[in-house]
Amino acid sequence: MSKINKIAVLTSGGDAPGMNPCIRAVVRTGIFHGLQVVGVKQGYQGLINNNMYDMNERSVSNILHLGGTILKTARCMEFKEESGLEKAYQNLKNRGIEGLIVIGGDGTFTGAERFSRIYDIPVIGIPGTIDNDLYGSDFTLGFDTATNTVVEALDKIRDTADAHDRLFFIEVMGRDSGCIALRAGVAGGAEAILLPEKETAIDELIENLKSGSNKKTSSIVIVAEGDKNGGAYDIAKKVKEHVPSYDVKVTILGHLQRGGSPSSFDRVLGSRLGYAAVNALLNGETRKMVGLKGNTIQLAELEEAISTHEFKLEPDLLDMVDILAI
Repeated sequence: MSKINKIAVLTSGGDAPGMNPCIRAVVRTGIFHGLQVVGVKQGYQGLINNNMYDMNERSVSNILHLGGTILKTARCMEFKEESGLEKAYQNLKNRGIEGLIVIGGDGTFTGAERFSRIYDIPVIGIPGTIDNDLYGSDFTLGFDTATNTVVEALDKIRDTADAHDRLFFIEVMGRDSGCIALRAGVAGGAEAILLPEKETAIDELIENLKSGSNKKTSSIVIVAEGDKNGGAYDIAKKVKEHVPSYDVKVTILGHLQRGGSPSSFDRVLGSRLGYAAVNALLNGETRKMVGLKGNTIQLAELEEAISTHEFKLEPDLLDMVDILAI
């Protein structure tokens, strides 16, 4: 076992449902092993500003059901500079902190990996991002909840679309990943799903919608924000120009997808990952990410998680979209 006695935990980048259950697991697992646990407020900005506080078992009471993050989060450009890294290191050193657990996505891990290499601080990363776009984990914290939020919105929009015989374009988050769009689209019965990973020609989309209009009173098209045809408004405009008879509406779900009480899956996943991260530090691991592969918690190199781009869209889901929409 490592001689680590004091660790810190922070959340960085975009918030994701499940971060609070994860923080809870980190704090209580650390205390169980006799560690002192420090919470860092506002991510890397908190490291630089020395915005930290000691946490105990009660610090994380009644937070399992809360969305967002009790530690707050922030983007921190200063942490990319040598001066910012130096301030963060000195603050950790002055507090006697010997290990760091960071919860976040690609940018969070990039900063953590660099910081750990320069100052030899043991760091373990926990994948917390609704986009589900990190290599080394089948699911990231927040993805399941965000997908459920989108499906709930789709069900409600379907009601009004059907009542007015309308075509709705619904834009969901996912600049580089279509995971939310694909899963929510299949679960919500979308007539078409536009993804960053798979280019869809507008004329092909129009023909599919024309074909469906003879059999359906309403249609829903899911658009991931990173689709190469543009956002939902641009695509809807192009479709409307070619088929003016359509009563077209657009809904941008936006940050609605980040909020809300985490699903049971994300609560359990956050708990498992937080528990595993503390144990990884105690076992002498560093610059690793804890992730879920199959139903097993495994470690991956942070550098690999950052640099490897994994295609996570299930082939059978991609194949069945058009079939199930007929």
